[in-house]
Amino acid sequence: MLSSPAAREPIHHRQIDCRGYRRADGLWDIEGHLTDVKSYPFSNAWRGEIAPGEPIHDMWLRLTLDDDLTVIAVAAATVAGPFPVCAAITPAFAKLTGLRIGPGWRREVQRRLGGVNGCTHLVELLGPLATTAYQTIHVWRAKHEPALENDPPPRHLDSCHALARDGEVVREHYPRWFTGAGSVACVPSAPGPPLPPASKR
Repeated sequence: MLSSPAAREPIHHRQIDCRGYRRADGLWDIEGHLTDVKSYPFSNAWRGEIAPGEPIHDMWLRLTLDDDLTVIAVAAATVAGPFPVCAAITPAFAKLTGLRIGPGWRREVQRRLGGVNGCTHLVELLGPLATTAYQTIHVWRAKHEPALENDPPPRHLDSCHALARDGEVVREHYPRWFTGAGSVACVPSAPGPPLPPASKR
């Protein structure tokens, strides 16, 4: 837990809820919901007065993925926004179709949907959705599908301090890919027999 804060009053609450689902057809749905609310009423030129707790942003995004984390389909919806045109950009998120979550994901998202080509809040939601996809798909597959001899290391290894490949977490939970002291990669090979004197070679 955090330490006790100074005296304060609530002003703004952003809530992001991300969930992963395994579909009956073998694909995966990764769904996110973002809301922004204020603790006080304020005026909006389009919607009039927005009451405390009423979302100024209420947005949804769903990525349908295959086992390789490639985007098969996208659905986006803006239930509430500050301007009448906010919802008009949601069809643009279909540009993510065919893109794979992995190295370069954020860069490619910005190329396709950055700035005036997308919605700031829905684009921000794609970050936690990508993380949720890893947590949903890789963890489920690791539990339910046998590892093959030539499987590459899980992509989340070396992604943070706890998952360093030479650390204790990987040694205990992913020993096959552990590279720290005592691993196969770190144990020196046994010396061979000594060479005979040069005169006898």
